[in-house]
Amino acid sequence: MIMDFSLTNVVLVATELSVFIGFIAPIIAWIKKIAEGTKCQLRSDMLQIYYRYNETEQIPQFQYENFVALYEAYKSLHGNSFIDKIYKDVQEWEVVATSGERRKSGNA
Repeated sequence: MIMDFSLTNVVLVATELSVFIGFIAPIIAWIKKIAEGTKCQLRSDMLQIYYRYNETEQIPQFQYENFVALYEAYKSLHGNSFIDKIYKDVQEWEVVATSGERRKSGNA
């Protein structure tokens, strides 16, 4: 197969590429906005859990597991290091299991 690199074909391809980029750029911007909003919501949910149990430093098992899942999702969206300190604090808290037994969250 012989490729025709005439000026007309190059201009045609460049035009089609710019149309494609013009179409895809708003979609990428929209996805970025959704990711930012998701990060804000995850951070808010983690801080809500943190401040709810911060005074006693005891956290129910289900809330601890939820907090870890929120943290992992936050970090996968390239969340900043502000939450890392909060996460480390929660790792030191006592996890109150549903059966009533207690253990450090770092051993979960």
